[in-house]
Amino acid sequence: MGPMKTMAGAMFATGVLLPPAYAARLLDSKAADTMPRLWHRAVSRSLGVSSAVLGTAVTGSVLYVANHLSWLDIPVIGSHLKGSFVAKSEVSEMGVVGFLADMQNTIYVDRERRSRSASQAGAIQERLANGGNVILFPEGTSNDGVRILPFKSALFSSIEGVGEDSIRIQPVTIAYTHMNGLPLTRHRLIDIAWIGDMELGSHALDFMRLGRIEARIMCHEPVRRGDFADRKALARHCQSVISAGYRQLTRGQN
Repeated sequence: MGPMKTMAGAMFATGVLLPPAYAARLLDSKAADTMPRLWHRAVSRSLGVSSAVLGTAVTGSVLYVANHLSWLDIPVIGSHLKGSFVAKSEVSEMGVVGFLADMQNTIYVDRERRSRSASQAGAIQERLANGGNVILFPEGTSNDGVRILPFKSALFSSIEGVGEDSIRIQPVTIAYTHMNGLPLTRHRLIDIAWIGDMELGSHALDFMRLGRIEARIMCHEPVRRGDFADRKALARHCQSVISAGYRQLTRGQN
């Protein structure tokens, strides 16, 4: 599948699904939760990505925490997990990408302005308290596909305080395991990873030339904040479980 054909498929999926998604959001319809997942699935397939879930994703006031390799994680995870992503505030200004993020009720955070951290944590707490699910990448940035970066415990502050016992935290591992039917090597994992200040458009075009990709999402046992002495211990636990799952998936042990 060539880059132009792939791009055409993604644009077609967006053109077909975006109007009803926007209408459902305006009408506060139950379909508003379903349409983003349909869009993620359609875009993933148009990009040549097939994915499957191992384990069970719980739902209802759940904070999903996952490792982060690439922009591709968004449509792959979004295809299976019902929830709103937490993203850097810059995403809201990325044209169509920002508009699509708005459609999924993305929660934007400004990590450069600590003065806003309380209100941002409050937005996450409110979403969880109302029974919604939130998807967080606690590395704070995407990694190189070879190793998982340390989890930032400050990003777990949003689940501390009133009502924390009703919130479940579920570690989730995402891994890209095969390309064109063959196991992915470390060299190829770096081709998929979106690192640092890479330009999104050129990286997406390079990715479209790679071929068929297989991804796996592993849902681990959920925990609660009260199971740990502090949020640093919670962050270490999530990183350890997700890292172990990543090694398992990339070694073909699923």
